[in-house]
Amino acid sequence: MLPEPQPAPLIPHVEIKAAVLLVLTLALISGFLGYVLYARGVFESTQQLVLVADDSEGAKVGMDLTFSGFSIGRVRRIELAADGKARILIDVPREDARWLRTSTVFAMERGLVGDTRIRAYTGVLDDPPLPDGAMRPVLRGDASAEIPRLIATMRALIENLERMSGAESSLNASLTNVQTVTERMKGRYGALAGVLGGEDNARKVITALDRTNALLASVGEVSNRLDRMLAKTDERVFGAAGVMDETQKTIVQLNAALRDARESLKKADAVLAEAQAVGANTRAATTDLAALRAEVEANLRKVAHLVDEINRKWPFARDTELKLP
Repeated sequence: MLPEPQPAPLIPHVEIKAAVLLVLTLALISGFLGYVLYARGVFESTQQLVLVADDSEGAKVGMDLTFSGFSIGRVRRIELAADGKARILIDVPREDARWLRTSTVFAMERGLVGDTRIRAYTGVLDDPPLPDGAMRPVLRGDASAEIPRLIATMRALIENLERMSGAESSLNASLTNVQTVTERMKGRYGALAGVLGGEDNARKVITALDRTNALLASVGEVSNRLDRMLAKTDERVFGAAGVMDETQKTIVQLNAALRDARESLKKADAVLAEAQAVGANTRAATTDLAALRAEVEANLRKVAHLVDEINRKWPFARDTELKLP
């Protein structure tokens, strides 16, 4: 026969140990809950921010408000306002509220992949801080809403590319013209034939340029000859023993002849005065007048000879009339 089993020994103070274990379990659960609540910011001092949007699509309670990639607030409630707009109530810890200013812009972005995000953009941190309970509009950036417009733009772009690449398109005609010009540029006259439309036109232009160069060379030679002629003319006219020098000498002689003629005329005037005063001696006065007349005519012939000499040496137009005083 098998021996009968003996009852297990009793654990001393089992009730006390069970109570202690229950208290420790409750304390651990309470600590964990307290830590979770603390981590969620339940015990932090916060201020309220109200964002107004046309609709609350994509927004949900508990989503974060981010600034430069860091969470600075959390959506506490979403409600419908009396004007039909959505009000998103956000709790922001006062420690992080310093990043929100009166010029801060709020945007609710919804990408093609991922959840909706609410972001804050502050350009000037020196602006006044955002007050508690402030109400601000929120901008929406829905990438999926741009897909229809993007598809329409891509369709129009593809149609334009098809029209541009068609056989009768302007681009194809331009490429054909470019190819034609390139073929012309491969000829003898290069780019000139391509620009002017053919080798015949290029040959004409080159011939015209050669003739122009020859004409310019001829003009230069004529200019050099003219310069040499002008230099010789200046030397003959204004140089030593030139026309001007001889003319000056002739003018000096002419002035002397004119002085002689003037003296002769003065003598004639004196004789005439004497002839008028003495009427009786007419024959003697007439004889004196004839001599004086001959002397005046001789002086006048000298002057005429000097004037002819000036005309011969001075190659310019002048008045040859001699006026006596």
